[in-house]
Amino acid sequence: MATHLITGAGSGIGAAVTRRLLDRGDELWLLARDAGRARELKERFEGARTVVGDLGEPERLSWALSQQDLPDRLDSLHHIAGVVELGGVGELSAKVWNQTLAANLVAPVELTRLLLPQLRLARGHVLFVNSGAGLRANPQWSAYAASKHGLKALADALRAEEGGNGVRVTSVYPGRTATPMQEKVHRQEGKEYDPARWITPDAVATTLLTALDLPRGAEVTDLTVRPGG
Repeated sequence: MATHLITGAGSGIGAAVTRRLLDRGDELWLLARDAGRARELKERFEGARTVVGDLGEPERLSWALSQQDLPDRLDSLHHIAGVVELGGVGELSAKVWNQTLAANLVAPVELTRLLLPQLRLARGHVLFVNSGAGLRANPQWSAYAASKHGLKALADALRAEEGGNGVRVTSVYPGRTATPMQEKVHRQEGKEYDPARWITPDAVATTLLTALDLPRGAEVTDLTVRPGG
């Protein structure tokens, strides 16, 4: 039985990955931002364990995790949680930039650092749900795209550093996916939201699990997923 820790399990892609891994009998640890959210996740995903830590405050993660039980070894760490605020460079405040970078980049850095011993022990796998915005930056997307470009740099550096320890690293770049975040983006863009036009969360989950389940001796490093007919 493999052991996995997942951020963003409450909705969208994270919920789809969590359900798929639970259904196959693996051990799940779900990061929750607070105790209330942890109770919700436990009720929704029976058998999963929770860890409380706020990705919006990455500087507090070390203390938070030190107060809780953690898995002794970790076969995979899934960075799926994220935030988005659209706006022009001339409009977005420093507060928005700091919040976006904290949740989307600095928190994954810190969480990975704290869990590297368990990942090395299991010769585990770190999977980053990035975005098409991590490969190109469009108007109104500067803060989000910058955080995701940084996430790609993190994954590339981590792969080079930890390959000798048997740790695999994968970045997945989904196009627009039918999630609550995408619904929010459409509201900010002033557009009508039609989930049928976009990738399903389960399709992205399949992509992540395909990379995760690849036999030893091979590694999916970067994978782009786009809406298709």
